[in-house]
Amino acid sequence: MTVPDLRGGVDLHAHWLGTDVFADGVLPADLPHLVVLDEERGQVVRAGQVFREVRAPLWDVGARLRDLDAAGLEQQVISPVPVTFPYAGDPGAARAYAVAMNRSIAAAVSRGGGRLHGLGTVPLPHAADSVQVLEGLMGGPTPLVGVEIGARPGGHELDSPALQPFFEAAEALGAVVFVHPADGGAGTVRRSGQPYDFGLGMHVDTALAAGALVFGGVLERFPGLRVVLAHGCGGFAWSYPRLRLAAGLFDGAPVEAIDERVRSLHVDTLVLDPEHLRLLVHRFGADRVVVGTDHPFFPDLTGDVRSFLVDAEARGALPPGGAQQVFRDNGLQLLGSRVPS
Repeated sequence: MTVPDLRGGVDLHAHWLGTDVFADGVLPADLPHLVVLDEERGQVVRAGQVFREVRAPLWDVGARLRDLDAAGLEQQVISPVPVTFPYAGDPGAARAYAVAMNRSIAAAVSRGGGRLHGLGTVPLPHAADSVQVLEGLMGGPTPLVGVEIGARPGGHELDSPALQPFFEAAEALGAVVFVHPADGGAGTVRRSGQPYDFGLGMHVDTALAAGALVFGGVLERFPGLRVVLAHGCGGFAWSYPRLRLAAGLFDGAPVEAIDERVRSLHVDTLVLDPEHLRLLVHRFGADRVVVGTDHPFFPDLTGDVRSFLVDAEARGALPPGGAQQVFRDNGLQLLGSRVPS
């Protein structure tokens, strides 16, 4: 397919892990960190074991911007690699790790020439620390636009009372909250290993997170939250009619109010099949779908994002003009005044 003439793309789902997280030279062996092998290759190491082989754009701003140029993306929101979520261990160490990660992301943003924006991390479920860290990353010298959280941070579902102070602060600060499954979906479905953890577990994990937000009262208590769910919200869009029916049958939930909460969510385009965008538009609205590429882990998905969207519009999975709307406009509207239009 000819590369379409889409302009000004905004990617909401991309990851960063810098070499400067442990700039003081203190490198706890059990915390995930980056090991650079050469100018092009690196490894994410966790507890002394190689977790993933990675490419230079994960830690090199110049390499990242070259990838964006090739993909026709003007702006990108970078967030931590989910394996680095600071949810385990000593609360003080978790907070220090989160602050160091946020400092690294802010430094990358400052080197991005206005093209990069950052989502930080907070040490959930330690509520007081998380609120303070969130306030710091939103109000620092290089402010970030919000925070990335796991689908079940620290073993807590998103409607846990322990997380309520965090969501209250996120709403008050206008923070974008990007929900991403952690641990590759492991332990979420009854059959473990691959392709099941990656292919089904991550989808189920994200669907359960969305369910907690919608049916657990989070969006009802905090209607101003700006939430984005990774991977097209996983299996939630397909499962929602049955969940809604069950909520009405067993809990007496008002269907119209539930529909409204669902359509307040944003979801990304990382669904791998352009036909799947049709249901996302139907379920959430054409203005709630934003670009997500998982850059830099899947270079082909980043490079082909324009063709993917134009193919979806040609099939009728996106409405007329929808490819450009998703590629650029929805992302800018979500981020609001925090980024240049």
